[in-house]
Amino acid sequence: MAATPEESEKSEEAGFTPLRPPTLLALPSYLAGHVARIGHRALVETLKEYGLRLPHFAVLVGLGDFGPLAQHELADRLGLNRSHLVGYLDEVETQRLVRRERDPRDRRRQRVALTSAGTERLGELKALAGRSQTEFLDALTETERDTLIGLMRRIVTRDDAAQQAMSTP
Repeated sequence: MAATPEESEKSEEAGFTPLRPPTLLALPSYLAGHVARIGHRALVETLKEYGLRLPHFAVLVGLGDFGPLAQHELADRLGLNRSHLVGYLDEVETQRLVRRERDPRDRRRQRVALTSAGTERLGELKALAGRSQTEFLDALTETERDTLIGLMRRIVTRDDAAQQAMSTP
């Protein structure tokens, strides 16, 4: 009789000596950080094929999700340093994926928007990113992936709310 995937996983784990100290493997922050590096590596390799890095993808996704934004607002929503954002925008603008324009409500500000080529590329990248993340989490069932994502989202959302509360007078 063949072993179930869960039984196989347990027997493989039983014969496997962990490389990392058990104390570290008991720390959720260590595990989350390491898992993030694994997923990051998969996503970075995918983006590299398009001459992009993760901050470029974040810019495109931010504009895709929120629509045109002032540069400072885009940087704040993405958690990027405002001066670094300018360099990222220069690079994706060179690829004609975004355009900068004066904000009609405040001519002193620059707004950033996706171009039609940027919208098309974003669709391709989102599909590739989704596949890379599914592959990286292939040790989990779909239900487990959904649970993991939901739990991580809750932690990030709570931290975002706390950060907003601290910055609001």
